[in-house]
Order: sequence, then structure tokens, then C-alpha cells
Amino acid sequence: MNSGPGIAPVPLTLPDLGAAFPGPFPTSPHAVTADRHLRRWAAERNLPVPADELRTLCGITSQGIVRALPTADLDSLLLAAELFLWLVAFDDTHGETTAAADPAALAGHIDELTGVLADNTPTSPPGPFTTALLDLLDRIRDRATPSQYLTLTGHLHGNLRGLLWEAHYLNDPSRVPLHTYRTMRPLTVFARTLTAITPIALSYELPDRHGAAHLVDRSESAVACLAGWVNDLASYSREASRSPVPPLSLPTLLMREHRLQLPEALRAAARLCDEQAVLARALIDELSATGSLPLTHHAQALKHIVHAFIWHIDHDRYTTP
Repeated sequence: MNSGPGIAPVPLTLPDLGAAFPGPFPTSPHAVTADRHLRRWAAERNLPVPADELRTLCGITSQGIVRALPTADLDSLLLAAELFLWLVAFDDTHGETTAAADPAALAGHIDELTGVLADNTPTSPPGPFTTALLDLLDRIRDRATPSQYLTLTGHLHGNLRGLLWEAHYLNDPSRVPLHTYRTMRPLTVFARTLTAITPIALSYELPDRHGAAHLVDRSESAVACLAGWVNDLASYSREASRSPVPPLSLPTLLMREHRLQLPEALRAAARLCDEQAVLARALIDELSATGSLPLTHHAQALKHIVHAFIWHIDHDRYTTP
């Protein structure tokens, strides 16, 4: 566990989420098919990702999706996998350290993509990520209800806004209050977009009654928060080793706000993950107990999404710089 370039490793404290979300986690049988499909899809769309990085991204995306959507049919599984790979590849290519060096360039890319999300025709020849998004949205629109489509595109817009926000603070995380990070982190981990495509992939419609919508939002928000914090711990070593600036992540902000040393901050972050897992599980159980079949389906889907984020903690993407 590195705390920064040239700094001695610090043992990583990982949360024990088994009490709230015990395994084994169900998995779709289509992992190998999904991995191969994603490599072909990315190549056909000319996504500008180096070959080694693309193999890793396709691997973690396919393995994550088969855990997040273990009961989805193959076509739905592949569509969700493409969308998630598109998001992560865009972030890796135009966000993170690239965006920190040139936020204006990221803003230009995001402006083009938000235009597509608003159903505007690109005014200039679209780049590969824009072309891929146009295709994805066309196919999602064919499967989704109008409400589902608006929910999904709204979360995609939030993801892009979150990446732009993140770019402005990567070079100086000390400017970010912890409470602000708690609000913004769910936008940059993409979990809410995954929860939005799940009803489309699994063919159920969430009720729009006010009480049900509020409980769904609270449950999804709790899952997204947990996903962000778990990812912060999983990726801390990788991110810290790549920059002289501490990562914009939960442990970094806990160190500053509570005047902790890194090992203490990592342990504190793990405890917060454990507490958030208990909260997320309680809300999911409440959702499951409503007596509504679509809400029961969604509660089960949210558990599977948590399973996917728990699984990815030990992936090579985060253990190698």
C-alpha cells in the first residue's frame, strides 16, 4: 500500500462487508463472452484506450457486470457492459490526471456529450466516445420506457458533471470539504447509472408513487455512497503511486479534516464503509419488504450491484500502479 511516490508502503485496512452482504455472490455464466464482446466493441468504436489498459478494463467490466446482473439475458448484459465500459474508458482517457492538467479540454468533451444526452445533433464530426454514446442511446431507447430513459440519461449527465467537478480539485484535494465530497463522490463512481440501467436490463418498471420513489432513491444513494468509498480504499494505492499529490479520496480527506495519519485514516475509512454497508442493507431490506414485486426485484438488484463493487476490491487494476 503506497501513500505516495517514493513513500514506504502502508498496510491497507479493507472493510469487512460480509456481515451485511454475505457471499457467495451469484454470477452470470456469460463472463468470458462479455469480455470478448467488449474487446471487439471497443475496437469497432475506435475507443482511444491503450491495448493493455483496454484488456484490464474489459476484464474488470465483464466480471463486474456478471455479478451486478447475474440473471440478465445475454443481450441485456452486453448492453449494460458496453455502457459501463464506455463510462470508465471515457474517465480514464479524458478525466483523472488528463483532466487535472487541462480541465478546459474535458469541458469541451463533456459539452459535446451532454448535447447528445439532450438529443441534439453534434455540430462537428463526433469523436469516438460521442459516436459510441449515440449508438448506445439509440439501443437503450428501444428497450426502455420514457421514464427509464430519462432516469438513465439524467444519471449519465450527473456522471459527466461529477467528472468535471473532480478535475478542478485533483491537483489540490485540500480545497474539498469532506461533506462536499460525500455529496459528489456518488457521481464519479457511476453506481447510480448502473442502478438506472438495471430495470431496463431486467424488464421491470419501478412504481412512481411518492413514497416508493423516495425509498428507492434513499436505497440507491446508500449503495452509491458505499460503492464510492469501497472504490476509494481499493484504488488508494494505485492513485497514490501515480501522483505526488494525495488522491482526491475518502482517506485523504479524513486525514486532513480529522488530523489523522494515513494508517488511521485508512482504518477510519474502512469503518465508514462497514457502517455504510449496514445502512445500505437496512434500506434494501426495507425496499424488499414493501410487498411490491417491482420493488422486491429492485432490492435484489441493488444487492447484486453491491456484490459487484465488493468483488472488485482485489482486482489487479487496483493492485498494480
